[in-house]
Amino acid sequence: MTTDPVFVGIDVSKQWLDVGLHPTGADFRVPNDHEGIAVLVDRVLAWQPTLIVLEATGGPETLAVSTLAAQKLPVVLVNPRQIREFARATGQLAKTDAIDARVLAQFGEAVRPQPRPLPAADVQELREVVSRRQQVIKMLTVEKNRRQTASNALKARIDAHIRWLLDERADLDKHLEALIKSSPVWRERDQLYRSAPGVGPVLSRALLADLPELGRLNRKEIAALVGVAPLNRDSGLFRGRRTTWGGRSDVRAVLYMSTLVATRHNPTIRAFYRRLIAAGKPAKVALVACMRKLLTTLNAMARTSTPWREPLQASS
Repeated sequence: MTTDPVFVGIDVSKQWLDVGLHPTGADFRVPNDHEGIAVLVDRVLAWQPTLIVLEATGGPETLAVSTLAAQKLPVVLVNPRQIREFARATGQLAKTDAIDARVLAQFGEAVRPQPRPLPAADVQELREVVSRRQQVIKMLTVEKNRRQTASNALKARIDAHIRWLLDERADLDKHLEALIKSSPVWRERDQLYRSAPGVGPVLSRALLADLPELGRLNRKEIAALVGVAPLNRDSGLFRGRRTTWGGRSDVRAVLYMSTLVATRHNPTIRAFYRRLIAAGKPAKVALVACMRKLLTTLNAMARTSTPWREPLQASS
């Protein structure tokens, strides 16, 4: 055991956990199962690490992260895109599982992302059900597109699958409704968000599950977190077009659809959209601006526990 700061990176796959240490450069591999993770925890506890960094890959990392967090170890999940850009910035072009683990550890030392407590079991369940509903929606879209070019012999099979997916979506909606009703806090927040014209159950559930920071950050921070904040692309005398990217894509996708509705049925958002279009803004730019306005207004509503009213301005 050393008194020097130790940063641990863990590259995750379905079968393996590749572990890299910084600054020592040591590495090892354990199976991604209960037995392997038990070995991992024993070794990590002995190092007393400053930070343990894993990529948020959408499932295979869950057991390792929850087990490490249960031991009160400083574990943090980071966006894979951040890691790829960090590797390129540091000149690390080679890629193996062991190298990736060491890059994660180096990222931990350089950036020091803040660990966040794991969500409670009920929040995790809400996230999983919301995620599953999004998967079903994507499958429905694929099947409906496939049906357009399918032969008559296959259309009956595709129709049967579409009916099953529609039933599955309905069951998931009932499950989500029951989860929200089971929590007074969620029930209150759901009613608060849905008081805004254009915000329906899909966006409200996405905000509850995947944007718990809503109401805790200022308008600039929440816009950047979701990925609807315009980012500069300037160099010297060059002034590039402001663009939005990054952030929580699942929340942003649902926010986009809700904003489309809001530009027709929400008086404030509709007036804002028309004003931007009249000023010569492209429709897509105007819509993203409306997404940002709707989000920051919901953020103000969440912070003050104030239902939608005309006009409710989003403050910082």
